[in-house]
Amino acid sequence: MRNLKVIIISLLLIAAIIFGIYSGKKEEGVPDVTPVEEVLRVEGLGIEHESEFGGVYIEMSIDEFNALGFEYGDSVDVVFSNGYELKDIPYYNGYYVDAGKPLLIAYPGYEYIKAAVNYGDDLWNTAELKIGETHEHEDCLYDDADLEEHDTASVYLNEKAKYRKIQEARDISYFDEREKYETDEIFANFRNIHMGEIREGVIYRSASPCDNQHNRATYVNDLIEEAAVNCILNLADNEVKIERYINADGFSCDYFLSLYNDGKVIPLALNMNYMSDEFASKIADGFIRMSEIDGPYLIHCTEGKDRTGFVCMLVEALAKADYESIKDDYMLTYDNYYKINEEKDPEKYQTILESNLDAMVKFIVNDDSIDYKNTDLSSYARAYLNKAGMSDEQIDAFLNKIS
Repeated sequence: MRNLKVIIISLLLIAAIIFGIYSGKKEEGVPDVTPVEEVLRVEGLGIEHESEFGGVYIEMSIDEFNALGFEYGDSVDVVFSNGYELKDIPYYNGYYVDAGKPLLIAYPGYEYIKAAVNYGDDLWNTAELKIGETHEHEDCLYDDADLEEHDTASVYLNEKAKYRKIQEARDISYFDEREKYETDEIFANFRNIHMGEIREGVIYRSASPCDNQHNRATYVNDLIEEAAVNCILNLADNEVKIERYINADGFSCDYFLSLYNDGKVIPLALNMNYMSDEFASKIADGFIRMSEIDGPYLIHCTEGKDRTGFVCMLVEALAKADYESIKDDYMLTYDNYYKINEEKDPEKYQTILESNLDAMVKFIVNDDSIDYKNTDLSSYARAYLNKAGMSDEQIDAFLNKIS
């Protein structure tokens, strides 16, 4: 097999030399894209830092990349010009890997393909190598080579369709057209959280009431006005991004704007790494600031799915909700967006539950000997917030606002 690879590589090199003789010098700065019939690869692409979810945009559109012959479920290698490599990672159209695992993703709506670590540290900040360091994929031979804007990325096919079964099992997408959903509430993923010791009509969750990239903001805006929401915990944005939404053409979320102008929108700009200390400390700060404003409250991110899912799980656990109630609320998002529920699609339902919510609850409990499905989760939620910087008095003040 090794000899065969050597022969193939040699033939490709000869072909490249002959092509170079007849084609002249390659234009500087133009990526080297090799047609699929020779070998599946794309080299020398520019990169951008994608800071909201934590990752590296590779400057080729999803359609252009797929047109080369790459398919969802392929195994690929991503190599950055600073020497950092991600080997044998899946190429998916969703975040279908476990927390802390890398992937190349073509998420619907993304301008480019992106390399990232699901629910992990920002790859832009971790894609560096040091002499003698051993990392998950191979021995590192580069000296403190941080990833920077002038670096480039190359993507190589590792193995065709290696992860196709996972892609097919977890492939999900939703629509951004209101008419495809039964109600405004379902379309906006909007609902009241009422379980454990949480009072009815005090905490709501939803998609964004200000970021209209999925055409849901105006619907959320109307729903929170109807619910008389008085304080918003915005997990996705900072003030710069919020101002950009407000100043965009067609912005019409007037109720959100009134709360924002009154200082009742708390922007946390969380990344996706719920295992990080920064994530926890920002949540603690958000709860403290919420305690200083009367409810009702709205908790949201962009879709009201991942970051909102974790934070709502934490609030529910803190307020003594049981696992079954927390599970039902978390998985309702997947019914709203994708029509995935335990009756219609039990296999996907269970896969999402185990890889997402169960992983989050296990992280909060942090003790494999505990039956997290049949225990009082409130003490673990409190310990998480204590570690994040909230005192018991501050936690009790927050609970008094919602329970």
